[in-house]
Amino acid sequence: MIDFGIQRFILLFNLGWPELVLVFAALLLIFGAKRLPEIAQGLGKGVREFKKALKETEDEVKSSLKEEEPKKKINDDRRQG
Repeated sequence: MIDFGIQRFILLFNLGWPELVLVFAALLLIFGAKRLPEIAQGLGKGVREFKKALKETEDEVKSSLKEEEPKKKINDDRRQG
């Protein structure tokens, strides 16, 4: 089963299986069989780090919004009272 992200990428560039085989063959010729796993591993680590940073930023924004909400409610209560 193909990952949804890969499916979306394939559909984005309208690539079929023959085109993908051609791209992978070109990469194999350019980088060689020994370097391809290293490149893929480095790319995977980069994507993981990016997702981790994105999630941390998202969590930080959510937590700051949660902290801001009670303060706003207290200030609104003070204004009404």
